[in-house]
Amino acid sequence: MRIVPSGVAAVLVAMLACTSGCPDRGSKAKESRPVVRGLSLETVRPVSVPERFEVSGTVKAGKNAPIAARVSGTVSGVHAKEGDRVRQGSLLMTIHAREVLADAAGAEHAAAEALARKKLADVTYERFSRLFEEQAVTRQELDTRRAERDMAERALARAREASRAASAVAGYTRITAPISGVVTSKTVDPGATVFPGMPLMTVEEEGRYRLEVAVPESLLGRVVLGASVPVSLDGVADGAVAKVAEIVPKVDPVSRTFLVKLDIPSPGARSGRFGRALLPVGEKRGILVPKTAVVERGQLTFVWIVDNGNIARMRLVKPGASQGGRVEILAGLSEGERVVTGGTDRVRDGAKVE
Repeated sequence: MRIVPSGVAAVLVAMLACTSGCPDRGSKAKESRPVVRGLSLETVRPVSVPERFEVSGTVKAGKNAPIAARVSGTVSGVHAKEGDRVRQGSLLMTIHAREVLADAAGAEHAAAEALARKKLADVTYERFSRLFEEQAVTRQELDTRRAERDMAERALARAREASRAASAVAGYTRITAPISGVVTSKTVDPGATVFPGMPLMTVEEEGRYRLEVAVPESLLGRVVLGASVPVSLDGVADGAVAKVAEIVPKVDPVSRTFLVKLDIPSPGARSGRFGRALLPVGEKRGILVPKTAVVERGQLTFVWIVDNGNIARMRLVKPGASQGGRVEILAGLSEGERVVTGGTDRVRDGAKVE
């Protein structure tokens, strides 16, 4: 009979006991898998979606009114500064133009003198008409007075026209707002000497802005007037939707692009801001999922999918444009996969979905 050492016997007994009674670690792992219930799922199906092309450009006011000097002189007063809101016709600046004002005063005085001469010629002609009826003066004398009256009338008309022209030029010394809006630039201060054509101020109309973008000539004819366009502006929350307001079909020979103007919502829009737009240029097959399915955590954007074993898995995706309550997924999902659309906050990677 072979004697088994006691230490070996102890090991064998322990192994037999473990074989019959020790718990299965794999079974324990399966039993410890978390279970999630009550989730909303949607099966991915490709649908027809707008094909979009990303372009960028600059925001401009719908109406922009640069103001330049029309007479030479010295700025005597500035009544508005950058950022001020002004109404059409309100005084913005005054210019002291000595010669212009002197010309206007002289023309007004000349018109007054011409009027006095006209009145005298009228009275004289009326008196000679009565005398002619009484045969106290000759026909020639009456005709002379009539000619003097007509000359005085023409002289008065010329003097009045000259006075109006001089007054109009003098009016250029008062710079008023051509439109209602906001002052966006002011280039001179009191005491500055100005000349005709010199920029003074710029006033922009508020409440109507456009994003002007350059589009490759290959897309000419594929951009539709009136189409809705998702836009994003620097410093403004995303989600704005613009309209294609104007398409300029002339192609720039250097850049090989044409200009498209988009009417954008006014909140947050300001001239000079940089903006991006996703122009619809046709249709394509794509994947749309509810916005509730897309999760953003830090730098990651992902969805939860449920595999054939009903296990939840995190899937990184590349989102595209939003359309109503849905988001286009450009990469990361395939047809037939199931996506969690409701209850994403309760899902954990590897959880059992029931």
